[in-house]
Amino acid sequence: MKPRLFAAISAVGLLLLACTPERVEKTDLGVTVNLSPTTENSVRKVRLQVLGDRIIRVSATPDRKFAEDNSLITVPQKSPTEYAVTETDSTVSVITSSVTATVSLESGDVKFYDSYGKLIAAEADGGRSFSPIEVEGTKGYTVRQVFKSLNEEEGLYGLGQHQSDEFNYKGRNEELFQYNTKVSVPFIISTDNYGILWDSYSLCRFGNPEPYKQLGEVFRLYDKDGKEGALTGTYVPAKPEEETLIQREDSIYFEHLIRKELKHVVNLPQDFRYNGSHITYEGGIEPSESGEFKFNLYYSGYMSVYIDGKEVVPERWRTAWNPNSYKFSVELEKDRRVPIKIDWRPNGSVAYCGLRVYSPVGQDSQLDMSWWGEMQDQIDYYFIYGEDMDEVISGYRTLTGKAPIMAKWVLGYWQSREKYNTQKEVLSTLAEFRKRNIPIDNIVIDWLHWKQDAWGSHEFDRDRFPDPKGMVDTIHDMHGRVMISVWPKFYVTTDHYKEFDKNGWMYQLPVKDSIRDWVGPGYLGSFYDAYDPDARKLFWKQIEDHYVPLGMDAWWMDASEPNIRDCTDLQYRKDLITPTALGPSTKYFNAYGLMNAEAIYDGQRAINDNRVFLLTRSGFAGQQRYSTATWSGDIATRWEDMKAQISAGLNFASSGIPWWSMDIGGFCVEDRYVAAQKEYNKTGNENADLKEWRELNTRWYQFGAFAPLFRAHGQWPYREIFNIAPENHPAYKSVIYYTNLRYDLMPYLYSLAALTHFNDYTIMRPMVMDFTSDKTTLNIGDQYMFGPALLVAPVYTYGAKSREVYFPEGTDWYDFYTGKEINGGQTVNVAAPYERIPLFVRAGSIIPFGPALQWSDEKPADVINLYVYAGQNGEFMLYEDENVNYNYEDGRYAVIPLKWNDERQTLTIGERAGQFPGMLRNRRFNIIKVSKDHPVGYGRDNKGIEVAYNGSAKTIKL
Repeated sequence: MKPRLFAAISAVGLLLLACTPERVEKTDLGVTVNLSPTTENSVRKVRLQVLGDRIIRVSATPDRKFAEDNSLITVPQKSPTEYAVTETDSTVSVITSSVTATVSLESGDVKFYDSYGKLIAAEADGGRSFSPIEVEGTKGYTVRQVFKSLNEEEGLYGLGQHQSDEFNYKGRNEELFQYNTKVSVPFIISTDNYGILWDSYSLCRFGNPEPYKQLGEVFRLYDKDGKEGALTGTYVPAKPEEETLIQREDSIYFEHLIRKELKHVVNLPQDFRYNGSHITYEGGIEPSESGEFKFNLYYSGYMSVYIDGKEVVPERWRTAWNPNSYKFSVELEKDRRVPIKIDWRPNGSVAYCGLRVYSPVGQDSQLDMSWWGEMQDQIDYYFIYGEDMDEVISGYRTLTGKAPIMAKWVLGYWQSREKYNTQKEVLSTLAEFRKRNIPIDNIVIDWLHWKQDAWGSHEFDRDRFPDPKGMVDTIHDMHGRVMISVWPKFYVTTDHYKEFDKNGWMYQLPVKDSIRDWVGPGYLGSFYDAYDPDARKLFWKQIEDHYVPLGMDAWWMDASEPNIRDCTDLQYRKDLITPTALGPSTKYFNAYGLMNAEAIYDGQRAINDNRVFLLTRSGFAGQQRYSTATWSGDIATRWEDMKAQISAGLNFASSGIPWWSMDIGGFCVEDRYVAAQKEYNKTGNENADLKEWRELNTRWYQFGAFAPLFRAHGQWPYREIFNIAPENHPAYKSVIYYTNLRYDLMPYLYSLAALTHFNDYTIMRPMVMDFTSDKTTLNIGDQYMFGPALLVAPVYTYGAKSREVYFPEGTDWYDFYTGKEINGGQTVNVAAPYERIPLFVRAGSIIPFGPALQWSDEKPADVINLYVYAGQNGEFMLYEDENVNYNYEDGRYAVIPLKWNDERQTLTIGERAGQFPGMLRNRRFNIIKVSKDHPVGYGRDNKGIEVAYNGSAKTIKL
């Protein structure tokens, strides 16, 4: 083979060596390699396109030409990138100053190298496949692309947010589709400093390309009497007088409702009362091979799983109407039968249960990165390289769109519940916060503020909300903001439905199948087709006509998966929303939330200069460009669910989308907590369950104060802290403390918000993002960095008074509350008293704290308490603008650079750059140094060295 040429070439697209036209074609952005297909569906063309110095698009097809470019994910790139093309006798390469992509002229496999010639990522030999698929007359391919594992210690993160509490996806499997508590984003980022953006909108699988198999397809099954062929299912009713049902079960697949009928669960006995019953599935499983078997448990109610006499899944719970999936693995030996038992206690009239499994896969194959897409025109992905993980995220946002700066009030506290049923409830709640001096910015009006039979009318029920405009004005007068719930759902009787329907913009099957919802007697409706650009304009126009004149500040885009009917199978879900304006839903299944967000963002930006804010239950790659945040759906009020939100939030952040939230306290409430609250309301007695409820909410609020959005929501019991616990209770005291601390941190938080736009920054950061070289951080998914300074370690175990925290090597740390120094490179069992979340500060940090606030812009930060944590050099950029509009896009903002020199023990407050209307020109900095010899915990009243600042640079010796 001829030597590969890595020298940088300045001419754009200069062809250095002659290429045979039949094999290699030069294009505007790179090269296309023409291959000799060995079969009808093997690859015929591979294309490399240079979209940036560190971004290469790879396309492959078995067709004679590539599909037209119509990506829903990416945005047009602004300027061409300089690159060179080189060829050897077996390869062709495109070379930028940062990365080289090389294609094999024989196989079409692609490899990626850095500027030093180090191999970064590589497609596996023969790792690309195409299978024809035709849906509703549209042809496409089911595709797979495998990348060879080059580093067993690599960490992989992203894929959106899922609920199995998995963090590092190296060697793991994840099915990518949208669901109430599951948000799928086809992007992965590696600790080897690259990312893969998989440009597909269909059902996808990361890892194993096959669906999970039924137990009987993988194991020989035996009932509890030893008879082969099935497990024993025992159904014990809640009432002793009712008959126990015993039957053989050849699979444990009770995961969705029967299509169209929608009253009974597939495969479950129909004449059995499930609520309060006790069901077991037991017997033996015998594998035909040895290895690690990967199980997927689907559950509602209370469920535990035992295999080989061991509890492999401790009790988990989910509400009956919103089941969850949980994954676990078990090592088993060939031909060795082991006992299995699934212990299930449903607590709903309809109940769901499933247990499916993957057979063992060879270690090498399991560690490879595999992408599978159900229906695509071709294989399309983007390779993004960076010097670190932040630079990879920046490349992702370069491709998919910049994140606008959120309005400052978005960073304040959000109070919500399901739901405020009257205007009086809304206003009295906000007034109570103001009366108690509890900081708050936002209150939320959830679904059914309309008349019961008028979903989609966008009109308030005037019996319960007599003066919507006056209500919003009163909220504004109390210095609050209001977010309104708007679904893409419309009852057939509404004028809005008819307006969509006459244009062919309403999904038809839900009406044809007479799918009625859960409200009152059950009403008939459907969802609009957000894939049609004119339908999106109409969706916004209806909002503009009805809600905008009331002065609404923010939009809650609920059920944007879209979720037409809970607990249906995936195929029926696809059938219910097809065809779309772009083609069959099989091809466009996952991108609905992105299209719906575009409708709101583009609509509002066209009519005013107020910053847009959307909260959406579903999300997809690129949504950050629409000023959209996602929350983790209707999760449960369980400790394991609280813990799962940590890894879920971190992986969502790693997916390149900076704004994420969760329902503090969980949404769906266990019956025992409801009963405990009722007893307390009646007797004033705090029983054991209420005690746990209050502690759960306390720990969750502590965690939530350090999420990008600080927001409480859920079903009854009410979630306002004054409804959770009385003022003298430690729960109340703790929540008030962290709410105040959140507002004290506003200068820090708002500066981070600006960084998400200008620097493509990530606020909620996995430890591995800042400490990639410290291999211990690869699998730490229960603590994280909040910005560059704060290490947050949520407590997620009931009754815990301590927890282990890993302090990465290469830096020292300080306890936030005491200022005590902690050396890096060690795991420490730290104190976690009821009222405090473990919180630490990285040495070299500079944290600006503002004045005490009741809302985010109550007063200017004319005095900044500037905490400087010595031990190494550090810097921070304090950002300010007008807080609520888009003038920053025109350069109307100001930044003040802050720099700490640890050797000289000096802090430099740099010259202010920029200006904007209303800018505070003079202020004071109260500088408090924290060091090993001078430990100082955070406090509003701490006194340090006070410095007057008028915009000119100053250096202060500390």
